[in-house]
Amino acid sequence: MLKTAYQWHRPLMLFTLSMVVLTPIAAFGMLLDDRLLVDSPIWFKPFKFAVSFVLYSASLAWFISMLEGRAHRIAWWLGTVSALVGLGEMAVIVGQVVRGKRSHFNFETPLDTALFSAMGIMVVILWAANLVIAVMLFRKRFDNPAKAWTIRFSLVIALVGMAVGFVMTQPRAGQSPEKGVLGSHSIGGPDGGSYMPLTGWSTVHGDLRIGHFVGMHALQILPLLIALAGRRANARLAWVISGGYLGATLLVIWQALRGQPLIKPDALTLTVAAAIAVATALGVVWARQSRTTTIEKELVPA
Repeated sequence: MLKTAYQWHRPLMLFTLSMVVLTPIAAFGMLLDDRLLVDSPIWFKPFKFAVSFVLYSASLAWFISMLEGRAHRIAWWLGTVSALVGLGEMAVIVGQVVRGKRSHFNFETPLDTALFSAMGIMVVILWAANLVIAVMLFRKRFDNPAKAWTIRFSLVIALVGMAVGFVMTQPRAGQSPEKGVLGSHSIGGPDGGSYMPLTGWSTVHGDLRIGHFVGMHALQILPLLIALAGRRANARLAWVISGGYLGATLLVIWQALRGQPLIKPDALTLTVAAAIAVATALGVVWARQSRTTTIEKELVPA
């Protein structure tokens, strides 16, 4: 199994392995290094990014392995670029931790500015590479329609989640390069302050990292949900589940943009969340009924 996974896309899987190694190193860093950065343990960001990249890069490698011919060759090079970009981004993040500096939104010195600008360029490259791979997967023929649509939509939703990063770089009120900070993941107040355990998401302001995280990890969650559905899965179920997940992703992004913490939703947010849940549940019933009807027709003698 491990040998097969390694063959999906070797550069991406080597990058995945490097992040697997970095994860416990960053975890020990949180235990042994008592420095704080923006009210959070300084090694917390490398830990979160390492875990996220393990999931992302392995999933992308698997998707690329499904392509054939010219599409596979193009996707292979795009996957290699993605692995190098991920490695470069993590090098900046860890390097800034060693220096005791912020990696994101940092304009304190020319070096900090150059590093953050380089990360911005890398993110654009990563987003564009994923977009091209998504287009090629939309053009590929799959034997399993449910699997096909789940993979395609998971990449589209991941692109939405990744695009939230561009919103984070926009200047907030009172910020300027001269003041050393430009952009933030918090809406309605500065980064830092009280945060949720494990995730580090703000409990006092809107936090764009939530939509970023939820969207990007559609790559794992949607294929897993379809796999759990087993023989009951069909194209309609893939559409319904993907639509519900996209709705949830857009909801948490909208909630953050309104300066509202995830754990403190207002009545409007709860109403929209309930509507998405109900629509998804009804869609699942419709999709399963469609599957049942199809099976019944197949069992009727000719």
